[in-house]
Amino acid sequence: MNTEYIGIDVSKATLDVYILSSKEHMHVSNTVEGVKKIVSRIKSIKPSKVVMEATGSYDTLCAAHLASSGITLAVVNPRQVRDFARAVGKLAKTDTIDAQILAQFAQAVDPPCRPLPSSDERQLKELLKRRAQLIEMRIRESNRLRTIESERITDSIELVLNTVNKEIARIEDEIYKSIKRSPVWQQKAKLYKSVPSIGEGTATMLIANLPELGTLNRREIASLVGLAPMNRDSGTLRGRRMICGGRPEVRSALYMPTINAVRFNPLIRKMYERLIQSGKPFKVAITACMRKLLTILNAIARDNTPWAYKIT
Repeated sequence: MNTEYIGIDVSKATLDVYILSSKEHMHVSNTVEGVKKIVSRIKSIKPSKVVMEATGSYDTLCAAHLASSGITLAVVNPRQVRDFARAVGKLAKTDTIDAQILAQFAQAVDPPCRPLPSSDERQLKELLKRRAQLIEMRIRESNRLRTIESERITDSIELVLNTVNKEIARIEDEIYKSIKRSPVWQQKAKLYKSVPSIGEGTATMLIANLPELGTLNRREIASLVGLAPMNRDSGTLRGRRMICGGRPEVRSALYMPTINAVRFNPLIRKMYERLIQSGKPFKVAITACMRKLLTILNAIARDNTPWAYKIT
C-alpha cells in the first residue's frame, strides 16, 4: 500500500506542491495548464492522500481536477494547518514551507475526505453569499438614511437603496430558479421545510452550505457545524463546555429558526423549557436547541422522511 502524502499550497496566481517522501517541490501557475501538470505528476505517484487548504475560490480549479481524476483529496481548514505548524515549530511561512507543512499534516492527522461541491452547488453558495452582502449593504444605507438631513444626500441614499433592493430581488429569483431546476434540491428543501420554523431561506442555505446533512451521524454533523460542546478541563480546572470552529454561516442561519422553534416546534419547546427550568443560561439552552434542530434535520435527510411528531 502506497503511503505517500502530498501537500498543495494554493494562492491566487500559483500552486506549490510538496511530495513528502522524495522532498520534491513543484511550482506552477494556478491555471488549467498548471493544474494538468500537477494532476499528471500526482497520478503517477498514486498517493494515499493529497491535502490542500480551503481558500475561497482559488482552490476550486485544482480541487475539481484532482477529484475528477480519482485522487484522494482532503480540503482542510487553514487554521488547523497553522496550529499544526506552530506545534511542530515551523513558524516561518513561505509557499514551499506551507506545502511541506500540508504534506506533514496529511501524514500526521490523516484528515477526512469530504465530497467536493458540484458546480451547481458552488454557484448556489455564491448566490447566497452575494444576497447576504447586498442585505448588509441595505442595512448600512438604511441606517445612514435615519441620520441625514440634507435632501440631496437623502435622494442619493434612496437611489442606492432602490438599486440594492432590485438586485436582491433578482438574486433571490435566481436562487429560486436554481432550486426549481434540481429535483434533488426540491426534495431536500421540501423535507427541511417540513420541520416547524424552517423556511425557504434556511432550507436553501442548508442545501448550499451543508450538503453533508444525512451522511454523518449526529455527533459528526454537530462537530462539523461547530455546535458540539468542547471540554475545557485541565488538572483541577473544570471549565464550561463551549462550542468552537465549524461553519459559522450555518450556525448564524440556524439561530432565528431555533428562536422560532422554541415557540412553535413542540419538541424543541419542551427541551428549551426543561433546560431553563434546570437553571441553564439562555445562550446555553438556545445552543443546545440549535444542536437538537440540526440533528432532527440530519435524521430527516438521512431517512428521506418528512417531519412527524405526535404531541403526547
